[in-house]
Amino acid sequence: MPAPHHPRRVLALLLLATACGGGGDAAPDRVSVQVDTLGDTIVVRTLAGSAWGDTGRLVPELTIGVADGPEEYLLGRIRSLAVSPQGEIYLMDAQVPALRKYAADGSYLRTLGREGSGPGEYRQPDGGLAVLSDGRVVLRDPGNARFAIYAADGSYLEQWPVTAGFNTGRKLYRSDQDHVYTMVLLETDLPPWQWTYGMSHYAPDGTILDTLVVPKLGYEPPTVRGQRDGNSSTQYVPFTPTAPWAFSPLGYAVSGIGDRYRFTLFRPEGPLVIEKAADPVAVLPEEGAERRAQVTWDMEQNFPGWRWNGDPVPDTKPAFTDLMPAEDGRIWVRVSTRGERVDEVASALPPREGSTPRPESHFLEPVAFDVFEPDGRYLGHVVAPEGFQTGPTPVIRGDTVWAVTIDPELGIPQVVRYRIAR
Repeated sequence: MPAPHHPRRVLALLLLATACGGGGDAAPDRVSVQVDTLGDTIVVRTLAGSAWGDTGRLVPELTIGVADGPEEYLLGRIRSLAVSPQGEIYLMDAQVPALRKYAADGSYLRTLGREGSGPGEYRQPDGGLAVLSDGRVVLRDPGNARFAIYAADGSYLEQWPVTAGFNTGRKLYRSDQDHVYTMVLLETDLPPWQWTYGMSHYAPDGTILDTLVVPKLGYEPPTVRGQRDGNSSTQYVPFTPTAPWAFSPLGYAVSGIGDRYRFTLFRPEGPLVIEKAADPVAVLPEEGAERRAQVTWDMEQNFPGWRWNGDPVPDTKPAFTDLMPAEDGRIWVRVSTRGERVDEVASALPPREGSTPRPESHFLEPVAFDVFEPDGRYLGHVVAPEGFQTGPTPVIRGDTVWAVTIDPELGIPQVVRYRIAR
């Protein structure tokens, strides 16, 4: 009989040098880290401190998008965003629709393809867009059941097959070896709340290699549900933990349950679990009531007379709500933050005839991230500016972030390149 595995624990106080904001002299910051091993699983828990030593902020360096000007700078509904190795920016504006390319300095270069069903054309493209290391652009186009592949100069090259009709905001994942992974629905004969997902795996030449199953963590987030005349819908109970997942460019899935600060990198050589001490964030009473009223209104639009049939809105928020692997393998964790009441509320959706308006949003939750190295080391906390959007998924490369932002004064979407200032 083999000897049982016993956890091995190392408590480390690491003295790390962190650069001061502005690139001045390095200042030491003490980081307390606990490392456990059990079989092939490593658990890295940050008890206190960070490598960067202070809170970083995203500072804009470049902005694309104007309220009035040439058509190619008037942005509408950005579904996907990608950046070439040289810093050239690609975005799919579904409002036009148009796949546009901009130079690293933000100047418009060209539009790739056009709407339609012919070679190089697209119909209802979704959140899938990637740029390979050789400059090829891969656009997911479920409306035509294919990927459209373009050269860096905008010319159309070929197409790859993809599941038809499955439109999703989920990004198109690209590994550091130029393998491409796209989300697919594995079971279509089940109700939506029982769907399972996988990742179709493509080689750089478009050959489908296999299908990876998204890790199942054995957790079902609390929901409310409506059903009538064969039509059904579910929504998560506001502020309850979910189980976000994503795919790392290093070739593995990343997933966790937000009920506590713990998520897993499902590496081929063995799982790496990252944990961090964190204080709970309270759901303000008015904030919780507002979100519940909005969910109720949404369900009533399809199911008249619907009444709340799920768990109550919790008093505290989940530890994190999203996991975003960067191109260098770092993990950006969107953490919950305290809601802020705002004077100017978001516009309500127009009601159906005879119904009441949708409750307005008086509370905003500032966007903030914790950043970890792929080995579990906690680098630090990063605060995003007002209007920063996490959909479509930002492109993150080292200390540079490209993201869609809603300008707080103009109220228009823009693509902004940020750098982390510490």
